[in-house]
Amino acid sequence: MIDGLDIKPLVRHADDRGYLAEMLRADDPIYRGFGQANVTMTYPGVVKAWHYHNEQDDLWVCVKGMIRAAMYDMREASPTFGQVQEVYMGDHNPVLVRIPIGVAHGYKVVGNDPAIIIYFVTTPYDRSHPDEFRIPWDSPDIPFDWSLRNR
Repeated sequence: MIDGLDIKPLVRHADDRGYLAEMLRADDPIYRGFGQANVTMTYPGVVKAWHYHNEQDDLWVCVKGMIRAAMYDMREASPTFGQVQEVYMGDHNPVLVRIPIGVAHGYKVVGNDPAIIIYFVTTPYDRSHPDEFRIPWDSPDIPFDWSLRNR
């Protein structure tokens, strides 16, 4: 597991009306502050990768569909420098993932349905100085293969 990457299982409280699941609370151990909340929808088979931040953590919850999230530790001082971790998350694995500063990340929608991700960041987006640095999704510098795997 990548150092500083946290996974919080989401507990669903179900009844006759449906369910409620808390995503993030100010008293959660993984909470580092609120900057902004966003929602994104991505079509099946699409890869959105790679990017990283120097000043903010990302906290992802896939609330519809399924994604294969991948993280690559780019922090030279980290004990897990150069390691890759993946997490399947969404309908069949309801979790919140906190991606720390300096860890490149991305995802691919798996299955036949679009995925909807709600994500929180610990600092607001600054259009004049964006804290978002991109790496091509198929970069040979990151040891990760986005192709479908039949295990």
